[in-house]
Amino acid sequence: MISIWGQIQNILEKSLNPGLFKVWISPLAAEVRDDVLRLVAPNEFVAAWVRDRLLDDIVQAATAVLGSAPTVVVDAAAPGSAPRPLRTGRPDAPVADAVADAPAHEAAPLAAPAVHVAHAAQSVTARTASGVAHPSQLGLPLDMPASTRALNWRFSFDSFVVGPNNELAYAASRGISRESLSADTLFLSSGPGLGKTHLMQAVGHALCGVSNRAAPRVEYLTAEEFATRLIAALKAREVDRFKARYRDVDVLLLEDVHFLQGKERMQDEVLATVKALKSRGSRVVLSSSFAPRDLKNLDTQLVSRFCSGFLAHIDKPGFETRRRILCEKARLHQVMLPDNVTDLLADRIRSDVRQIESCLHNLVLKAKLLNRQISMEMAWEVLGHYAQQEVVMDFEGIVRKVCEGFGISPQQLNSRSRKREYVVARNSVFYLARKHTELSLKEIGDRFSRRHSTVLKGITSIEREMSRETPLGRQVSNTLSLIERNGRITYP
Repeated sequence: MISIWGQIQNILEKSLNPGLFKVWISPLAAEVRDDVLRLVAPNEFVAAWVRDRLLDDIVQAATAVLGSAPTVVVDAAAPGSAPRPLRTGRPDAPVADAVADAPAHEAAPLAAPAVHVAHAAQSVTARTASGVAHPSQLGLPLDMPASTRALNWRFSFDSFVVGPNNELAYAASRGISRESLSADTLFLSSGPGLGKTHLMQAVGHALCGVSNRAAPRVEYLTAEEFATRLIAALKAREVDRFKARYRDVDVLLLEDVHFLQGKERMQDEVLATVKALKSRGSRVVLSSSFAPRDLKNLDTQLVSRFCSGFLAHIDKPGFETRRRILCEKARLHQVMLPDNVTDLLADRIRSDVRQIESCLHNLVLKAKLLNRQISMEMAWEVLGHYAQQEVVMDFEGIVRKVCEGFGISPQQLNSRSRKREYVVARNSVFYLARKHTELSLKEIGDRFSRRHSTVLKGITSIEREMSRETPLGRQVSNTLSLIERNGRITYP
C-alpha cells in the first residue's frame, strides 16, 4: 500500500515541474502525526527552499489526501547523524524514505519572500586554501546561502538621487521592477561608484517589499559568485540543483558580467540560464563596468542577449546632482549640513558617488567624536584626505604619478615584462585613464601598444582585487587613492 507521503508525492509529481519535483521533493522523508505533516530534508538549504517556495503546494496535496489541511513542518537532518527511517503516525502507512533524524524547528513564516542575497562577504561556505569550496566540508549544495528578507537590501529607489546623468537608468530600473518596461532584460553600465549596485539592489528591494506568498522570487549575485557556485556544483555533482535554483526565479539580478570574458563554460551556463528565464517570462537585470560593445572574448549569442533588452548607461554626476546627493545623505545621517559646506564638497569631489558618501561619512563621524558643529574648517580638514585640487587628470599625468607611486620608470611600465609590479602598475594606469579621461579603451591600449581586450582585462582585474579587499587589493586601492588625491594636475 502506498504511504500517505507517497500519495502526496504522486499528486505533487503531477502538479509540479519535473525538475522541481526531482530536486526538491524526492529527497524529503515524512511522517504524519495528529494532523501534523513533518518533512525532513537532507540539509538546511533544501529545507529553507521548500518552506519558502513549495509549502503551499505541499499543503494543497496533503489536504487532498488527508481530507483536511495539516500543519506542515519542514526540518533539516542533523549534520552527521545516522540515517533512521521516519514512520507515519497512522497504522496503514509503511515506513517512509530513510533519512537522518533531525530535531524539530519552528516552521519558517509563510510571509517571508523567497530572496537570496549572494555576496562574498556573506558567504558561509567552507573553502580550501585555493578558495574553492570542497564537497567534504559542507552539506550540499555548496555556497548556497539561505534566504533572507527584504530588509537585507542595503539600497532602495527612495534613497537614489536622480539627475541628468542617471535618470534613464533610474526610469528603466523602476520600469522593470513594476513590469512597465516593455523589455524583459535591462543592462546597466557605468564606471565604478556611480550607482549600478544601488539600482540593482533597489530593483530587488522594490520587488521583495510585498510580504506575502505572491512576492516574486529574486536571485541577486555577481557573475563571479555565479561562476564559483557553478564550479562547486560541478565538483559536487549537484548541477541539477544549481540549475533548478537559478532557472526557477522571477527575476535574476546579475552584477559585473564582464567577469565572464574568456570563461567559456561559465558563459554557456549564463546563456542557458538567461534563455530559460526568458522562455518562462522572467526578467533579467545585468550590470557591467563596460557597455556590451566593449566586452571581448564573449559568446556572440550571449552578447546578443545582453543587447536584446534595454541598455542604460550612467554618467558622472554634475554639480547639482552631487549637491543633492550630499543633502540626501546628510538627511539620512540626521545632521544639518551648512550650505557652504555642501557647495564645497560638491565642487571638490567629482570622481564618483562613493567618494562623496565616504567624505560626508567621515565628516559626520569627526563632528560627533569632537562633539562639534560641522564647519568649513572641519570640512577642509576632511577634504584634504580626498581632494586637494579638482582638475581633470590627463594621460601623461596619470602615467607619471603611477610610476612615482609604484617606484618604477616609464620604460619599465611600457615594457613587455610580466613582472607582477609592472602588470599591476599598467593595470592601474588603465583603470585611472578610463576613470579620469575621455580616452576609449582602444586609445588607452594604443598608448602602450596593447590590444583593447588587454586594457579591459586589466581594468577588470584591478576592480576585482579592490572589491575583494585582498592584501593586494587594499594596497592598490590605497595607492590609487593617494595618486588621485595628489595627482590632479593637468600637464600641457
